[in-house]
Amino acid sequence: MEKVAVVTGSSGFIGHHLVRRLLETGDYSCVFGLDIKEPKFPPFPVDEDRFHFLKVDLRNWEKVSDVVDHIVDSFMKPCEVFALAADMGGMGFISKNHRIILTNNLNINLNTAEMARLIGAEKVFFSSSACVYPGYRQCTDKPVELSEDMAMPADPQDAYGWEKLTAEFLYTYYKTDGIFSVRIARFHNIFGPETNLDPQREKAPAALCKKAAIAKLTGNSTVEIWGDGKQIRSFLFVDDCIDGILRLMKSDYTEPLNIGSDRAVSIDELALMIADIADLEVIRLHHVEGPVGVRSRNSDNTLIQEVLGWKPPEDTLERGLRILYPWVEGVIRGRLHL
Repeated sequence: MEKVAVVTGSSGFIGHHLVRRLLETGDYSCVFGLDIKEPKFPPFPVDEDRFHFLKVDLRNWEKVSDVVDHIVDSFMKPCEVFALAADMGGMGFISKNHRIILTNNLNINLNTAEMARLIGAEKVFFSSSACVYPGYRQCTDKPVELSEDMAMPADPQDAYGWEKLTAEFLYTYYKTDGIFSVRIARFHNIFGPETNLDPQREKAPAALCKKAAIAKLTGNSTVEIWGDGKQIRSFLFVDDCIDGILRLMKSDYTEPLNIGSDRAVSIDELALMIADIADLEVIRLHHVEGPVGVRSRNSDNTLIQEVLGWKPPEDTLERGLRILYPWVEGVIRGRLHL
């Protein structure tokens, strides 16, 4: 029997890339996209009639209940829900909006879980985050590989990490009560084109690509870096993230699982890689004060290899940056009217 997919946060960065892939696979007769924002980028490469966008504020149960009735009237089971909706951004946003992030995202996931129950979803995918891992494990200047069993005792990064960890338990309790099966992915710094370039919402790869593009197009060789540039992260290209999501959904594994690259680089190294792709002949990294998050974070991919027989490709960072940077430069050229 054909399946129906419901994607919350379908207009967001990962969400609209996921919608495209779900339509491309042919595994779903139709895809419902739910978001508070209209789609900014075309969500469908083919078969436009298979995508149905519903504008809804997932923080408001009355609005969500209206959507439930619409979806139930539109399809026959089985149904799968991909819960990606979240109020989030880069460190500039996360570090200054703890109350808003915690309140909005808890309401979004409480309503999404109940919506999934009412529409009779068989599986729910929840997009968690590496921010659930304790800060006390990420204080060293050396790469810290975080395995799934390290989340406890809890000390997540900021309110964003706390709400993600809480939602993991929420969806797991729905599973325990036999309401639907769950799949939980802890994302590690997903990046790619068609991402948010708002200064408060952008993630490090996009922010650095934007700074490199401005430096290139204006002739200013200085690129600002928050902190000392030695903070360590791993980065996963969005196409590889989608591969991981779909593999996890097709598996029988129901515990939290890292989806991220296990290759750690410093922020300074990331900036220099982008400068090379941008063909910047001269670049000067200028370190300034700014929110930097934990000192060191990397994904331990032992478990994902065991349960899925797969992990992200080794070239995910370089390959992704070669796609992200030209897209960002094109946006910046448009803004500078070049």
